[in-house]
Amino acid sequence: MLGTIATAWNVPLQMGQITSRPEWIWLALGTAFMGLGTIYFMMRGMGVEDPDAKKFYAITTLIPAIAFTMYLSMLLGYGLTMVPFAGEEHPIYWARYADWLFTTPLLLLDLALLVDADRGTILALVGADGIMIGTGLIGALTQVYEFRFIWWAVSTAAMLYILYVLYFGFTKKANAMSDDVGSTFRVLRNLVLVLWSAYPVVWLIGSEGAGIVPLNIETLLFMVLDVSAKVGFGLVLLRSRAIFGESSAPEPSADEGATAAD
Repeated sequence: MLGTIATAWNVPLQMGQITSRPEWIWLALGTAFMGLGTIYFMMRGMGVEDPDAKKFYAITTLIPAIAFTMYLSMLLGYGLTMVPFAGEEHPIYWARYADWLFTTPLLLLDLALLVDADRGTILALVGADGIMIGTGLIGALTQVYEFRFIWWAVSTAAMLYILYVLYFGFTKKANAMSDDVGSTFRVLRNLVLVLWSAYPVVWLIGSEGAGIVPLNIETLLFMVLDVSAKVGFGLVLLRSRAIFGESSAPEPSADEGATAAD
Protein backbone atom coordinates (compact mmCIF):
# COMPACT_ATOMS: atom_id res chain seq x y z
CA MET A 1 0.00 0.00 0.00
CA LEU A 2 2.73 2.43 0.93
CA GLY A 3 4.46 1.81 -2.37
CA THR A 4 1.41 3.10 -4.24
CA ILE A 5 0.67 6.14 -2.10
CA ALA A 6 4.19 7.41 -1.43
CA THR A 7 6.50 6.57 -4.30
CA ALA A 8 8.30 9.88 -3.76
CA TRP A 9 8.68 12.05 -0.71
CA ASN A 10 7.65 15.26 -2.45
CA VAL A 11 4.15 14.06 -3.43
CA PRO A 12 1.46 15.25 -0.98
CA LEU A 13 -1.20 12.77 0.06
CA GLN A 14 -4.96 13.18 0.16
CA MET A 15 -6.67 12.90 3.54
CA GLY A 16 -8.02 9.45 2.80
CA GLN A 17 -4.56 8.23 1.89
CA ILE A 18 -3.08 9.73 5.06
CA THR A 19 -5.50 7.86 7.32
CA SER A 20 -4.98 4.65 5.34
CA ARG A 21 -1.46 4.37 6.75
CA PRO A 22 -1.52 2.46 10.08
CA GLU A 23 1.06 4.78 11.65
CA TRP A 24 -0.83 7.99 10.87
CA ILE A 25 -2.34 8.22 14.36
CA TRP A 26 1.12 8.27 15.98
CA LEU A 27 2.33 10.91 13.55
CA ALA A 28 -0.78 12.97 14.29
CA LEU A 29 -0.22 12.67 18.04
CA GLY A 30 3.45 13.58 17.62
CA THR A 31 2.45 16.65 15.62
CA ALA A 32 -0.09 17.67 18.27
CA PHE A 33 2.25 17.16 21.24
CA MET A 34 5.09 19.06 19.58
CA GLY A 35 2.75 21.90 18.62
CA LEU A 36 1.31 22.13 22.12
CA GLY A 37 4.78 22.02 23.64
CA THR A 38 5.92 24.87 21.39
CA ILE A 39 2.93 27.04 22.29
CA TYR A 40 3.30 26.31 26.02
CA PHE A 41 7.03 27.13 26.09
CA MET A 42 6.45 30.25 24.01
CA MET A 43 3.73 31.52 26.34
CA ARG A 44 5.80 30.81 29.45
CA GLY A 45 8.72 32.70 27.98
CA MET A 46 6.78 35.86 27.14
CA GLY A 47 7.06 37.32 30.63
CA VAL A 48 10.67 36.33 31.21
CA GLU A 49 13.07 39.27 31.42
CA ASP A 50 16.19 37.62 32.78
CA PRO A 51 18.74 37.42 29.90
CA ASP A 52 20.13 34.07 31.06
CA ALA A 53 16.68 32.50 31.16
CA LYS A 54 15.75 33.99 27.78
CA LYS A 55 18.51 31.98 26.11
CA PHE A 56 17.13 28.74 27.49
CA TYR A 57 13.55 29.64 26.56
CA ALA A 58 14.56 30.51 23.00
CA ILE A 59 16.51 27.29 22.46
CA THR A 60 14.04 25.04 24.24
CA THR A 61 11.03 26.48 22.40
CA LEU A 62 12.78 26.03 19.06
CA ILE A 63 13.28 22.31 19.70
CA PRO A 64 9.60 21.20 19.62
CA ALA A 65 8.86 23.84 16.97
CA ILE A 66 11.29 22.15 14.57
CA ALA A 67 9.95 18.73 15.54
CA PHE A 68 6.39 19.95 14.89
CA THR A 69 7.22 20.87 11.29
CA MET A 70 8.90 17.53 10.65
CA TYR A 71 6.09 15.50 12.21
CA LEU A 72 3.60 17.47 10.15
CA SER A 73 5.60 16.73 7.00
CA MET A 74 5.58 13.01 7.80
CA LEU A 75 1.86 13.10 8.52
CA LEU A 76 1.16 14.78 5.17
CA GLY A 77 3.40 12.40 3.24
CA TYR A 78 6.28 14.76 2.41
CA GLY A 79 8.79 13.13 4.76
CA LEU A 80 8.46 9.57 3.46
CA THR A 81 10.43 7.72 0.81
CA MET A 82 10.70 4.12 -0.34
CA VAL A 83 14.08 2.38 -0.21
CA PRO A 84 14.60 -0.94 -2.04
CA PHE A 85 16.62 -3.60 -0.24
CA ALA A 86 16.38 -7.35 0.35
CA GLY A 87 14.19 -7.61 -2.76
CA GLU A 88 11.45 -5.34 -1.36
CA GLU A 89 10.66 -1.66 -1.04
CA HIS A 90 10.69 -0.39 2.52
CA PRO A 91 9.19 2.90 3.74
CA ILE A 92 11.69 5.20 5.45
CA TYR A 93 10.72 8.45 7.18
CA TRP A 94 13.75 10.56 6.28
CA ALA A 95 12.13 13.63 7.93
CA ARG A 96 12.95 12.10 11.32
CA TYR A 97 16.60 12.63 10.59
CA ALA A 98 16.04 16.22 9.47
CA ASP A 99 14.32 16.75 12.83
CA TRP A 100 17.13 15.13 14.83
CA LEU A 101 19.86 16.90 12.86
CA PHE A 102 18.65 20.26 14.21
CA THR A 103 17.01 19.40 17.53
CA THR A 104 19.63 17.15 19.11
CA PRO A 105 22.42 19.79 18.92
CA LEU A 106 20.00 22.28 20.51
CA LEU A 107 19.34 19.85 23.35
CA LEU A 108 23.08 19.47 23.86
CA LEU A 109 23.47 23.25 23.74
CA ASP A 110 20.92 23.59 26.55
CA LEU A 111 22.95 21.22 28.69
CA ALA A 112 26.23 22.89 27.75
CA LEU A 113 24.94 26.33 28.67
CA LEU A 114 23.56 25.00 31.93
CA VAL A 115 27.01 23.83 33.08
CA ASP A 116 28.90 26.65 31.33
CA ALA A 117 30.86 24.29 29.05
CA ASP A 118 33.71 25.66 26.95
CA ARG A 119 33.37 26.23 23.21
CA GLY A 120 35.76 23.44 22.30
CA THR A 121 33.66 20.86 24.10
CA ILE A 122 30.48 22.22 22.54
CA LEU A 123 31.97 22.02 19.04
CA ALA A 124 33.13 18.45 19.67
CA LEU A 125 29.68 17.43 20.83
CA VAL A 126 27.95 19.12 17.88
CA GLY A 127 30.38 17.42 15.48
CA ALA A 128 29.79 14.01 17.04
CA ASP A 129 26.06 14.66 16.95
CA GLY A 130 26.23 15.42 13.22
CA ILE A 131 28.09 12.15 12.66
CA MET A 132 25.52 10.28 14.75
CA ILE A 133 22.53 11.57 12.79
CA GLY A 134 24.22 11.60 9.38
CA THR A 135 25.42 8.01 9.55
CA GLY A 136 22.04 6.92 10.88
CA LEU A 137 20.40 8.44 7.81
CA ILE A 138 22.94 6.83 5.49
CA GLY A 139 22.20 3.48 7.10
CA ALA A 140 18.47 3.95 6.70
CA LEU A 141 18.83 4.78 3.00
CA THR A 142 21.46 2.12 2.21
CA GLN A 143 20.19 -0.51 -0.23
CA VAL A 144 22.70 -3.20 0.80
CA TYR A 145 21.06 -4.83 3.80
CA GLU A 146 24.26 -5.84 5.64
CA PHE A 147 25.81 -2.37 5.26
CA ARG A 148 22.96 -0.82 7.21
CA PHE A 149 24.30 -2.33 10.41
CA ILE A 150 27.80 -0.99 9.78
CA TRP A 151 26.39 2.53 9.64
CA TRP A 152 24.29 1.79 12.71
CA ALA A 153 27.44 0.83 14.60
CA VAL A 154 29.22 4.05 13.57
CA SER A 155 26.20 6.13 14.59
CA THR A 156 25.94 4.34 17.93
CA ALA A 157 29.64 4.87 18.61
CA ALA A 158 29.20 8.61 18.10
CA MET A 159 26.24 8.57 20.48
CA LEU A 160 28.27 6.75 23.13
CA TYR A 161 30.95 9.45 22.93
CA ILE A 162 28.29 12.12 23.48
CA LEU A 163 26.81 10.29 26.46
CA TYR A 164 30.30 9.78 27.90
CA VAL A 165 30.97 13.52 27.81
CA LEU A 166 27.59 14.26 29.40
CA TYR A 167 28.04 11.73 32.18
CA PHE A 168 31.63 12.41 33.09
CA GLY A 169 32.68 15.82 31.75
CA PHE A 170 29.45 17.76 32.25
CA THR A 171 28.60 16.06 35.55
CA LYS A 172 31.93 17.15 37.02
CA LYS A 173 31.24 20.75 36.03
CA ALA A 174 27.67 20.60 37.33
CA ASN A 175 28.81 19.28 40.72
CA ALA A 176 30.99 22.35 41.15
CA MET A 177 28.05 24.71 40.57
CA SER A 178 25.01 25.64 42.64
CA ASP A 179 22.59 23.06 44.03
CA ASP A 180 19.89 24.24 41.60
CA VAL A 181 22.15 23.72 38.60
CA GLY A 182 23.54 20.43 39.86
CA SER A 183 20.17 18.85 40.63
CA THR A 184 18.53 20.08 37.42
CA PHE A 185 21.44 18.89 35.31
CA ARG A 186 21.41 15.42 36.87
CA VAL A 187 17.70 14.98 36.11
CA LEU A 188 18.17 16.14 32.51
CA ARG A 189 21.35 14.09 32.08
CA ASN A 190 19.61 10.91 33.25
CA LEU A 191 16.64 11.65 31.00
CA VAL A 192 18.95 12.04 27.99
CA LEU A 193 20.99 8.96 28.88
CA VAL A 194 17.92 6.72 29.08
CA LEU A 195 16.01 8.11 26.09
CA TRP A 196 18.94 8.51 23.72
CA SER A 197 20.14 4.98 24.50
CA ALA A 198 16.75 3.67 23.38
CA TYR A 199 16.93 5.27 19.91
CA PRO A 200 19.52 2.88 18.39
CA VAL A 201 17.58 -0.07 19.82
CA VAL A 202 14.37 1.05 18.10
CA TRP A 203 16.34 1.75 14.92
CA LEU A 204 17.86 -1.73 15.04
CA ILE A 205 14.57 -3.59 15.43
CA GLY A 206 12.54 -1.24 13.21
CA SER A 207 12.16 -0.78 9.47
CA GLU A 208 15.57 0.87 9.12
CA GLY A 209 17.29 -2.17 10.63
CA ALA A 210 16.24 -5.79 11.06
CA GLY A 211 12.52 -5.14 10.56
CA ILE A 212 11.51 -7.11 13.64
CA VAL A 213 8.70 -4.70 14.52
CA PRO A 214 6.30 -3.20 11.92
CA LEU A 215 6.45 0.43 10.85
CA ASN A 216 3.45 1.51 12.92
CA ILE A 217 4.99 0.17 16.16
CA GLU A 218 8.33 1.73 15.28
CA THR A 219 6.60 5.05 14.65
CA LEU A 220 4.86 4.83 18.02
CA LEU A 221 8.13 4.12 19.82
CA PHE A 222 9.97 6.95 18.10
CA MET A 223 7.08 9.33 18.82
CA VAL A 224 7.13 8.52 22.54
CA LEU A 225 10.91 8.97 22.65
CA ASP A 226 10.76 12.23 20.68
CA VAL A 227 8.04 13.81 22.82
CA SER A 228 9.79 12.75 26.03
CA ALA A 229 13.21 13.92 24.85
CA LYS A 230 11.97 17.29 23.61
CA VAL A 231 8.81 18.39 25.42
CA GLY A 232 9.57 16.42 28.58
CA PHE A 233 13.13 17.77 28.63
CA GLY A 234 11.83 21.32 28.20
CA LEU A 235 9.27 20.97 30.98
CA VAL A 236 11.99 19.97 33.44
CA LEU A 237 14.47 22.63 32.33
CA LEU A 238 12.15 25.63 32.08
CA ARG A 239 10.53 24.96 35.45
CA SER A 240 13.90 25.07 37.17
CA ARG A 241 15.50 28.04 38.91
CA ALA A 242 18.82 26.88 37.48
CA ILE A 243 18.26 28.78 34.22
CA PHE A 244 18.00 32.16 35.96
CA GLY A 245 21.02 34.33 36.68
CA GLU A 246 21.99 35.28 40.20
CA SER A 247 20.52 38.75 39.74
CA SER A 248 17.09 37.18 39.29
CA ALA A 249 17.08 35.36 42.61
CA PRO A 250 14.10 36.44 44.71
CA GLU A 251 14.68 38.79 47.60
CA PRO A 252 14.47 37.19 51.07
CA SER A 253 11.23 37.78 52.97
CA ALA A 254 11.02 40.10 55.97
CA ASP A 255 11.05 37.14 58.37
CA GLU A 256 14.10 35.65 56.69
CA GLY A 257 15.84 39.04 56.83
CA ALA A 258 15.09 39.41 60.56
CA THR A 259 16.36 35.92 61.25
CA ALA A 260 19.56 36.62 59.32
CA ALA A 261 20.06 39.88 61.27
CA ASP A 262 19.65 38.03 64.57
